[in-house]
Formats: sequence, C-alpha cells, structure tokens
Amino acid sequence: MTSFLKKLQKQPRYIKKIILWSIVLIVGLVLLIWWIHSSAQKFREFKKEEFIEEINLPSFEEELKEFPKIEIPESLKKELEEK
Repeated sequence: MTSFLKKLQKQPRYIKKIILWSIVLIVGLVLLIWWIHSSAQKFREFKKEEFIEEINLPSFEEELKEFPKIEIPESLKKELEEK
C-alpha cells in the first residue's frame, strides 16, 4: 500500500488530477444509481389513496356553495348577448 502511494506521489500533476477526477466520477455515478434505485422503489411503495386521505383536502363543491350568488342585471345580460 505504501509503495502504491509513493508511486502516486511521484506522478506528474496532470496524472494525479486524472486519477482524482476518475475516482470522483465513479463515486458520483455509484451514488446516482443508488439514488435512482431507491427513489424508484419509494415511488412503487407510495400509496396515493392513503396520502390523499391523510392530507384531508377540502371539497370544492362545499366551498362553492358558501360563496354568495352573483346576479347579473338584465340590462347587462342584453349587452353581453348583443356582442
């Protein structure tokens, strides 16, 4: 192991950079593949129906019933129909 490190220390700077970026690239690809795999698994296990029930969204039909009714005057209705 120490002989490998000594050989590496004797290499020119550009070789060291190539080795460093190769290692960074390999580790990055491994982490990316792992992230994609774990995300896909979580999406497969995701229960959409249970999630919607848990967040308890209000019904828009009930909300619309609470709004006051707006009546358009007859004169304005006639003008809109003419256009």
